[in-house]
This record gives sequence, C-alpha cells and structure tokens, in this order.
Amino acid sequence: MNEHVGAVLIIIGMIFDFFGCVGLIRFPDVYGRLQASAKCITLGTCGILFGTFLFKGFTATGIKALLCLLFIILTAPVSAHVLARSAYFSGVKPWDGSVVDEYSEKNSSSPDDVSS
Repeated sequence: MNEHVGAVLIIIGMIFDFFGCVGLIRFPDVYGRLQASAKCITLGTCGILFGTFLFKGFTATGIKALLCLLFIILTAPVSAHVLARSAYFSGVKPWDGSVVDEYSEKNSSSPDDVSS
C-alpha cells in the first residue's frame, strides 16, 4: 500500500516540477519566474521526497529524504521572499501588466525598514 501512495506522490511531484519549469519559461518577469520556481521546489520536490520516504520507510535513505524535505520546506519560501524583495529594492521593475504593486503603494521608505 505504501508503494502505491509513494508512487502517486512521486508522480504528483513530477507534475509540479514540470509545470514549474514551464512557468520559468513562460512568465514575463523575475517575480513570476521566482514564484513558479518556489512552488515547483516546495510542492514538487517535497512530493518526490515524501514519496521516496514512503517507498524506503525508516531506512537511512528514508530518513535522509525526510531531512531534505524538512530543509526545503523551511528554506525555499524564505529564500524566494528574500530574492524577490531584494530584486524589487534593487530596481527590478515588475511586468507592465502586473495588477498590484503593494510595495510602491504603501512603502516609500528604505528597505531597511523592518515594519514592512
């Protein structure tokens, strides 16, 4: 039973990774591409790693997969946020068709302001 659920999670993870790669090619600006890659890594790779854990169980390989999964869940969203924020404050403009730019609406201060 665990093998079947693990195979389904691996397939779902591969699908997320595939669509994340498509998003890297198709999105028009750095922010959309960063969002696609962060979702791809978080959901796709974690699905693959959890599926691997279900296949291997509590062996050395399974425990390593869980540790990698935990590391990715903790670091991927934070690093994507930091990259997007630093890109914005470095002067990288959003795509002209972007609907909302909350930083320019509410934040006219410097990036050192921790309240934003």
